[in-house]
Amino acid sequence: VQLQASGGGLAQAGESLKLSCVASGSVFNINVMAWYRQAPGEQLEFVASIDTEGRRKYEDSVKGRFTISRDNAESTIYLQMNGLKPEDTGTYYCKAEPKKPRPDTTGSGYLGPPSSRYNYWGQGTQVTVSS
Repeated sequence: VQLQASGGGLAQAGESLKLSCVASGSVFNINVMAWYRQAPGEQLEFVASIDTEGRRKYEDSVKGRFTISRDNAESTIYLQMNGLKPEDTGTYYCKAEPKKPRPDTTGSGYLGPPSSRYNYWGQGTQVTVSS
């Protein structure tokens, strides 16, 4: 599976950006897809994730501002980022997890971290938010 993220750029605080991530290859083999970000000098941070049924999970700091969505037919996920803040600055990575035989979709760990569960990831796209 290959992942190609795009849509990053420069924005001022309060503005919006929309990221896209297209999956190719053995896309039938993936279920949960996620966005992670990494600010300079910081650790990789979970942002949001979504499964093929549209179940979503968000990191607390982006709830109400960011929306993750998915187009299964196009094997693409999106991250609509509204109300951007300087602390949203970082490199955003798209990741994907292989399908599991019988996932517990009701479990607290079904979506979200850790990063190690996502076997596939692509190059990042830079988001820079100025104050």
